[in-house]
Amino acid sequence: MQTLSVSQINEQIKSLLESTFIQIRVEGELSRVTYHTSGHIYFSIKDEKSTLGCVMFRSNAQRLKFRLEEGQHVVLGGSITVYVPRGNYQMMVQTAEPYGAGALAVAFEQLKKKLMAEGLFDAARKKPIPRVIRHIVIVTSKTGAAIQDMIRVASKRWPLVKITLIDTLVQGAEAAEEIARHIAWADRLGADVIIVGRGGGSQEDLWAFNEEIVARAIALCETPVVSAVGHEVDTLISDFVADMRAPTPSAAMEQILPDRTEVLLALDEIMERMDARMRQILLLKAETLRHLQSRMEQHAISRRIEMQLKQIGDLKLRMNSQMHHLLERKEEALGPLRAQLKMGGRHLLQRKTQQWESLQAQFVSLDPTLKLRPGFVQLVKGDKMATLETVKPGDKIRLEDGKRVADATVETIRSIF
Repeated sequence: MQTLSVSQINEQIKSLLESTFIQIRVEGELSRVTYHTSGHIYFSIKDEKSTLGCVMFRSNAQRLKFRLEEGQHVVLGGSITVYVPRGNYQMMVQTAEPYGAGALAVAFEQLKKKLMAEGLFDAARKKPIPRVIRHIVIVTSKTGAAIQDMIRVASKRWPLVKITLIDTLVQGAEAAEEIARHIAWADRLGADVIIVGRGGGSQEDLWAFNEEIVARAIALCETPVVSAVGHEVDTLISDFVADMRAPTPSAAMEQILPDRTEVLLALDEIMERMDARMRQILLLKAETLRHLQSRMEQHAISRRIEMQLKQIGDLKLRMNSQMHHLLERKEEALGPLRAQLKMGGRHLLQRKTQQWESLQAQFVSLDPTLKLRPGFVQLVKGDKMATLETVKPGDKIRLEDGKRVADATVETIRSIF
């Protein structure tokens, strides 16, 4: 029997295993998954009874559509290799697929779960789409049917909108990075809305919009983003991160742009309501103006003068009435006074007449020419001239004629007639 060294036996085992297990597929559960800084992935695959060590080098790892995780049930494709210095053998994995489900479906769920945990799907962080849109930037392919549908719908609904197209790869290995780069470019153009999308296709055709780099580019936008990828049944990561999801590219335009016919009808209705409201306001203001004019007229100087003149007129009428009543009362009181005055006047006249007659008699008696007439005698009583009417029997009197004086005593008085 030939004796072999350790190296020789390991070399023969390596040659035997690698020539025997050139291309194999192994099913099992992943464990001890380690992502090395070099880009290689080290892990094991196991079943109920055994474990097999595995390695996937960076070149193959970069082509994975999903992330290898502990406990995943997978189908691995590759070959067996032996590390001669240690005598260890392991599976060198070239491909990996989820057992019973496509790699793309698993990758989709993994990224969806990751971004959801980070809050990128939260409604609170989503920005509202402006009600008035003047400028739209569309990130899509200029040769696709999607851009033609969007322009057609926009021209029909709201032809005033400005549309800027950024021609972008929407399919293939390099599409995701270009979509993300063009989204960042669109965000710097100062538009009202960014639409990211393309027409329908297979899951592989639409996969660029499920890439993490595209999702994060959408999340970083300050401009509201609408995801409009594929058909209504297609749901992608970009739909969850975007501020609005549209089932199709043309539906995106219908959702964010107003219908000009509806706007014109609404404007007509608004104008009618404004006219009615303006008429109502004018009527109210006219009524208010009339009320203010009435108040101004009431408080105007001419109005106050008119009121004062009216008050003066009323006072004049009242004064005339009172004066009339006062004169009537005074007239009534004047009647007795007039009678008394008349009677007093007669009495006064009588006294004055008597005084005049007495003075006349005295004048006559003192007239020197009378004293020299024959038969003239002046009667003096108590050193005062008197008449026979003022003496009575027994009075001492004196008779003078201008030459002589005779003292006498009255014995009797009688009337001649």
